[in-house]
Amino acid sequence: MPKFAPMFKKLLNNKDKLIELTKTPLNENCSAVVLKKLPEKLGDPGRFLIPCDFTGLDNCLALADLGASINIMPLSIWKKLRLPTLNETKMVLELADRTISKPTGVAENVFV
Repeated sequence: MPKFAPMFKKLLNNKDKLIELTKTPLNENCSAVVLKKLPEKLGDPGRFLIPCDFTGLDNCLALADLGASINIMPLSIWKKLRLPTLNETKMVLELADRTISKPTGVAENVFV
């Protein structure tokens, strides 16, 4: 007699439990997949820019800090804003789009 035969015999003798086991509740994600009603994909919202006003700059848009661990600013903007001098660094950054960036310098705790 095969090894799985006792299991089938046990299940068939207790039909109420077998029927109860066949009823599996689905959460909203599983039922959406079964019914083929997946939510519509949204497009990329792009950059989150905030207009800012600095003397000497005509058009300025600041990139909002959405919790990233670092913020990168072009050196030309850094110089236009006359922010403190940068500390030299040898670090190389790989950005989210897999491009490589070699920063000129690093500054910490700069209020934006």
